[in-house]
Amino acid sequence: MENLLVGVLGGLGPMATVYFYDLVVEMTDAKNDQEHVDMIIMNRASTPDRTAYIIGKSDRSPLDVLIKDAKRLEKAGANFLVLTCNTAHYFYKEISESISIPLLNMIEETVDYAIDQKHKKIGILATTGNIKTELYQNMCKQKGIDFFVLDEEYQNKVMKIIYDDVKAGKKANMKEFDEIIDKVKENGCDCVILGCTELSIIKKDENLDDNFFVDSSEVLAMNTIIKSGRKLK
Repeated sequence: MENLLVGVLGGLGPMATVYFYDLVVEMTDAKNDQEHVDMIIMNRASTPDRTAYIIGKSDRSPLDVLIKDAKRLEKAGANFLVLTCNTAHYFYKEISESISIPLLNMIEETVDYAIDQKHKKIGILATTGNIKTELYQNMCKQKGIDFFVLDEEYQNKVMKIIYDDVKAGKKANMKEFDEIIDKVKENGCDCVILGCTELSIIKKDENLDDNFFVDSSEVLAMNTIIKSGRKLK
């Protein structure tokens, strides 16, 4: 299979983009530099906040920036694109239609992976923008798998961890995180999708259980490696 050039719509946020690239390098079965994935990373940290726009707290849409960068990556020779932010998949259709190369769907691939792992009920942890637009809920319905989303009190705790801890460069409040996971388990979930790339960083830092936590960043990294024509470890 031909080795394809990957274009990364990143910077959403920067730490999550670094983590995604790190995952791709770590998960590629490579014995030398030349066997790694060829990649162009657009780390557009100044992209307007996705959740703030979606929930009406900002009138600055990130869509024009995302489309502009997608076209730049296509022009630079990328064979396909990945978008390292779950919430930005709210704009998936518009971005896809603006380019003539494929854009991987992180949401669909993550739900598919959870199903492949024989999970029966998924707990969804994501930004409020993601939850309100039902990106993961609709995908679960489409794929026929049961799911659970948190109430407003617990969803606010998730947002606090994402924005006040991880995005601010601080260690996550694991006491609050564990309370969130207990709530998910109480509602019969046999796995949790970490549907925000900042939550993926917690999985790495805290060595969370691979069998229970389905990390959207890991799933995207795996599929990026496979689609690029490289080999998984």
